[in-house]
Amino acid sequence: MSFEPFAMERWQSIWENRVRFNLSESGVHPLSVAELLELVGASVDQVAAARLGYPGTNGSPALRAAIAALYPGATADHVLVTNGSAEANFCACWRFVGPGDRVAVVMPTYMQTWGLARNFGAEVEPIWLREELGWQPDPEDIAAAIAPGTRLIVVTNPNNPTGAVLSREAGEAIVRRAEATGAWILADEVYQGAEQEGGPTMSFWGRAERVLLTNGLSKAYGLPGLRIGWCVAPPDVVAELWARKDYTTIGPSVVSDALASLALQPAARGRLLARTRAILRANWPALERWLAARPALAWRAPDAGAICYVRYASAVASAELAERMRRDHDVLLVPGAQFGMGPYLRIGFGSPAAVLEPALARVGAALDAVAG
Repeated sequence: MSFEPFAMERWQSIWENRVRFNLSESGVHPLSVAELLELVGASVDQVAAARLGYPGTNGSPALRAAIAALYPGATADHVLVTNGSAEANFCACWRFVGPGDRVAVVMPTYMQTWGLARNFGAEVEPIWLREELGWQPDPEDIAAAIAPGTRLIVVTNPNNPTGAVLSREAGEAIVRRAEATGAWILADEVYQGAEQEGGPTMSFWGRAERVLLTNGLSKAYGLPGLRIGWCVAPPDVVAELWARKDYTTIGPSVVSDALASLALQPAARGRLLARTRAILRANWPALERWLAARPALAWRAPDAGAICYVRYASAVASAELAERMRRDHDVLLVPGAQFGMGPYLRIGFGSPAAVLEPALARVGAALDAVAG
C-alpha cells in the first residue's frame, strides 16, 4: 500500500524554527512555563514535586476529571489523555478505519485525518466547504458524501484552515446523516475557545449517539509544547482507544499532566482563554488592514483561531509561492496545496505584533513580485 506523507507537518517541522518570521502557526504565541504558573496562580513547587516515574497511561485522575467537567454528562471514564490532539486523532482513526471503509471528511482541513484514513486503506469522500457560502458546506454535498456504509465522518470545527465555524444548520445536517447511516462522528474541536467574539463554538458532544471528540491545549490555550490532548467518547470506546495508546506513547509526561491539571482548573482556564482572545483581537486589525489594502486578495474574517485563509491572484502555484517566501523573504506560511487546494495561503496572526507586521510586509513584497 502506498503511504500518504503529512506534507504540512513536515514542512513546518523543518522550517518553523529556522525562519525569521513564522506565520505558519495556527495558534497564539505560546506561554513559557513561568508565565503559565503565574497566570494560573501556582508555584513552581507544585510542579517540582512531580515524581518522574511512569504516569497513569490514560492520564491522571485529576486531569481526566478536569477534562470531563468540560462536557456535560461526561465522567473521567469518558476521557483518554493523549500526547497532543494528534495522537487522539491517530488512535481514533486506528480504531474506526480499515481497508475498504468509507470515510467522509469535511475539507479543507488539517490533513492528518485525511492522510490517516487513506493510509489505513479507506475510501475518502470530501465534503468541501464552499468559499462562496462563507466556508460552509452545501447540504447536497453532505447528503452525497455521507451515504449508507459510511464508517466515519471527520469534522474540524472551528475549521482549519479557514477559521470558519459550522452553522447550526450545517452541523445538524451532518448529525442527521450520521444518525441515518450509522456513521460515527469524529469532531476535532481543538480551536474551540479561540473565538474572537461570542461564546465557545457549539460542541458535537451530546448531539448524536455516536460521537468521539478530540481536543487539546495547543491552540485555544497557547500551550502546544505541553503536548496534552484528549479523546472524549463513550467509556467502551475510550477503553478501546486506550488499548491502542498502549502501543504508541504509553502515557503523557508527568510534568505536562501536572501543568495541564493546573491549567484546566476553572479560574485558570478562563484566564488562559481570555489571553488567547485578547491576542486575537489585538492582532486581527493589523492583518485586516493589510488585507484590505490588497484588493487582489480574497478572504473572509475567521470566526476562530489565529488563521486567515487567503486566495491570491497569480499563476504561481501555492507550494512554489510559499517556498519563495521562505527562501527569499525568510517568512513561513502554509500553502493551499497542503490542504488539497490551489491559489490559497494560510496566514497565522498569533505572533507578537513586533513579528507580525514586518512579516506581512515581506509577504506583500512576495505577492507583488508574482502579481498578474
